[in-house]
Amino acid sequence: MPCSEGGEDLLCGLRVLTYDVCEVRPGPNLNMIVGANGTGKSSIVCAICLGLAGKPSFIGRADKVGLFVKQGCLKGVVEIELSKTPDNIIITREIQVVNNTSAWFINRKPTTLKTVEEQIAALNIQVDNLCQFLPQDKVGEFAKLSKIELLEATEKSIGPPEMYQFHCELKNFREKERELENLCRDKTNSLEKMKQRIERYKQDVERYHERKRHLDLIEMLERKRPWVEYENVRQQHEEVKQSRDQAKEELKNLKEMQSPVTKKIQETEEYFKSLDMKIRDKAAEIKDISQKCKQKQDALEMKDKQIEEIHQALRMKKDEEMDRQRKIHNTHKMIEDWKNELNTMEVCENLQPQTDAVNNELKKLQEERANIDSDISDLTAEKMNQEREKKRISDRLGQLNNIMNMKEENLKGRFRDTHSALVWLRKNKDKFKKKVCEPMMLEINMKDNRHAKYVENHISANDMRAFVFESQEDMEMFLMRDHQKLRVNAVCAPAESCAESLPLRPIEELHRYGFFSYLRELFDAPHPVMSYLCSQYRVHDVPVGTEKTRNMIERVIQETKLRQIYTAEEKYIVKVSAYTNLTLSTNTSLRGAQFLTSSVDTDERRQLENQAQDINNMLESLDMRLTTLFERQKHLERRDNELRQQKKELLERGNRRRQLESKIGVKYDSLRQLEQDAINLEKESEQANVKIKEINTQKARLVTELMHLIKNCVSLNILKADLVLQSTTVAAEKNRLESEYKAASIQLRAAEQQFRELDDKKRVLTENCKELLKKARQVCKLSPDQYLPKEFQTAFQALPTTLEEIDAFLNEEKTRASCFTGLNASVVEEYNKQTQEIQQLTEYLEEKKNELDNYKQNISQVKERWLNPLKKLIEQINEKFSNFFSSMQCVGEVDLHVENEEEYDKYGIRIRVKFHSSTELHELTPYHQSGGEKSVSTMLYLMALQELNRCPFRVVDEINQGMDPMNERRVFEMVVKTACKESTSQYFFITPKLLQNLTYNDKMTVLFVYNGPFMLEANKWNLKAFCRRRRRLGRMDEQ
Repeated sequence: MPCSEGGEDLLCGLRVLTYDVCEVRPGPNLNMIVGANGTGKSSIVCAICLGLAGKPSFIGRADKVGLFVKQGCLKGVVEIELSKTPDNIIITREIQVVNNTSAWFINRKPTTLKTVEEQIAALNIQVDNLCQFLPQDKVGEFAKLSKIELLEATEKSIGPPEMYQFHCELKNFREKERELENLCRDKTNSLEKMKQRIERYKQDVERYHERKRHLDLIEMLERKRPWVEYENVRQQHEEVKQSRDQAKEELKNLKEMQSPVTKKIQETEEYFKSLDMKIRDKAAEIKDISQKCKQKQDALEMKDKQIEEIHQALRMKKDEEMDRQRKIHNTHKMIEDWKNELNTMEVCENLQPQTDAVNNELKKLQEERANIDSDISDLTAEKMNQEREKKRISDRLGQLNNIMNMKEENLKGRFRDTHSALVWLRKNKDKFKKKVCEPMMLEINMKDNRHAKYVENHISANDMRAFVFESQEDMEMFLMRDHQKLRVNAVCAPAESCAESLPLRPIEELHRYGFFSYLRELFDAPHPVMSYLCSQYRVHDVPVGTEKTRNMIERVIQETKLRQIYTAEEKYIVKVSAYTNLTLSTNTSLRGAQFLTSSVDTDERRQLENQAQDINNMLESLDMRLTTLFERQKHLERRDNELRQQKKELLERGNRRRQLESKIGVKYDSLRQLEQDAINLEKESEQANVKIKEINTQKARLVTELMHLIKNCVSLNILKADLVLQSTTVAAEKNRLESEYKAASIQLRAAEQQFRELDDKKRVLTENCKELLKKARQVCKLSPDQYLPKEFQTAFQALPTTLEEIDAFLNEEKTRASCFTGLNASVVEEYNKQTQEIQQLTEYLEEKKNELDNYKQNISQVKERWLNPLKKLIEQINEKFSNFFSSMQCVGEVDLHVENEEEYDKYGIRIRVKFHSSTELHELTPYHQSGGEKSVSTMLYLMALQELNRCPFRVVDEINQGMDPMNERRVFEMVVKTACKESTSQYFFITPKLLQNLTYNDKMTVLFVYNGPFMLEANKWNLKAFCRRRRRLGRMDEQ
């Protein structure tokens, strides 16, 4: 195979796949390898790929190189001679089947795979590039190449050697640039955060120094304070000592002045006591006389009460007599009224007959009421029994309706549109002419839920949710309703019912095979549904078997000739081939039931509904009878009340006269008793006056005695008053003396207390002075005999001189120092450390930014050297590709597809084609175009690369398989025209067929591949001899 520099025809020898020995001598231009399928055309392609260090995966036929050796052989050899100036290169590959290894030779000398790859790369041979080497099994993959992959393949195939290298460098540079940008961004953020953090540290450091100044000032204030305290206490000690001496002199003078006053107070005290004894004696005498006066006054009051009681008793006698007279008058009046009524009353008539008549009617009425009450009780009991039975039936129907509701919920969850249509149907049933059945999954009721799987596996899911109509017109109206857009299924039952269709044979004949029923007998359904299922699914003629049927299935199929069979867990479908008349069967496992597991016994439900209707009729009849009885009962109650009122009036008319006579007699007895109880008021008044007179005499005697006692009490009170005046005078004098003495004593005690306090204070201050002086020396770290240093005296002069000012200043400084919390010497260390890190990071960031700028500059340079040639190259490809398509009355374009100019790994080549004038340009994809269109597009793209190609050869294997004859002819002509030019590289075109009357070129080389048991061995074939023999035979035919 000649390289791009040109050369002579080369030899390719191989012993792989279908060949024992084969030599291929291709021409320098177009080499068309023709042969029937299976003769070994692709074996030549495989040999070229494997001989030029290609991997098995490039071919797509096997994953191990040993599998390319002809079956039965242990070793295969591929030898390829490549044209190169000044000397050709012969590459040999020996393939060992046993260990799947290869041995490599260059010019018959052993070498390594790496050396071979370097030699091949130097000649720009790329067997892994679909733009250069397109084996048969990789033709479809070319259309699957992404735009990015197609660009890389094109660059490798026809671009300058540095183009793909520049592209790779750009991708690497861009990746590195992206990494550096992210790194710089992260480091910049980190640097900014560190600067912010060190700014905070800077403030902390300043605060730390500020706090140190405050602490130093606090320390100096705390040193001065003990000296100020000592000086203050020393001055206080001197003042207290002087005050103590003055208090001692005053105390001595007060003690000398207090002695005469004490003696005079004692004399006054004795005289006051004698007067007090006399006053108490007079008070005792006055108290005794006053007690006697009190007794006399109490006796007088008692006499007044006795007189009042006598008057009260007399008044009560008078009131009692007046009440008796009034009662007598009222009794006379009542007797007179009753006598008048008795005189006016008629002679009592005989009322007994009327009373007997009323009693007889009451008796009959009570008997009739008893009969009615008995009837009502019987009917009520019967009604209660019927209502209990109705409740039982209603509960059972509720259970059955719950099962139906479960089935509806299942329908709603799986097929929401079908459920919506069901709701609409129930509201609009009056719009249909004939019966409409709800979805089959609701209408079908299994007799045994275990058999539901057979019915569900036999009936399609679409029909399970389909509505069944008896009228085609009703079904069309249901499906064409314009106010809803629901996806529902509907079917129409056959015009002639098939529900009662009979099976071809009775089920009893199939019992010996394990069949126990036909599908139709396993469930109940409305007549239209059953008719449809018999017509469409022949449920009346599909038997259901058991495990016994499964075990003898071959015999069942042969003997019964059944077309569909169900066993315990499988479904069998039997067919007879129309060509071979052989019986074919397929079996599938049964799916679990989903729709029909909950079934309702329709016979039971129908029977319960009939019973419920009968009970309702019975209850209506009982209610009517009870209503009649209740009305009759009310009428009898009214008549009973009327009769009882008549009887009461008759009885009252007979008893009135006897009652009046009895009342008059009782009142006469009461009148006699009242007349006997009369009271003599004059006698009672005289007796009361005698008693009052006697009591008044006793009162006069008591008054005389009381006046004598009062006179004695007055004289004693006068004597007592004189003694009290004398006592008061003495007490005042005594109090005056005591007050003076007390004031002097208080002054004396105060003087003593003041002296003691001042003496104690002097002693305490002396001790305090010693302690404070000692403390002040300790604070300043001075010895007992050492004076205050001059530097301390100088510092103390700048500070406040009083304790209040020092304490205020100290508190202020402490408060300021306390504001600087959380600070220590480590803050300064951290600040210095962070400052150094920021400097290092700044230098590192500057270095990376410079590196990033260099990468951007490199990218700009490499991009210019890569992109401009690439655009020109793609423009050339597009021009040739478009011309090829134009010659076929089609349109094709090739352009550079760019999503983002900076994303160099996203650049790609986009192929767009249009094969029909009525369509738009579409991108070539594995899915949009047909197989022939993809083949034509692939072939024309490769042809567009042909003249630009710098690879030494190109291989295309059976790319014309999917083309129609017209496109195949056009493509062939383009291939011949392009590949036979002087400037093009060697071209291998493999095809199993050729159209008639194709255009050929003298520079073409046609290689016919034949293979078979009667073919000559390759080393025995002599083409020249064959041609001579063929010419000789031709001349003989002419003669």
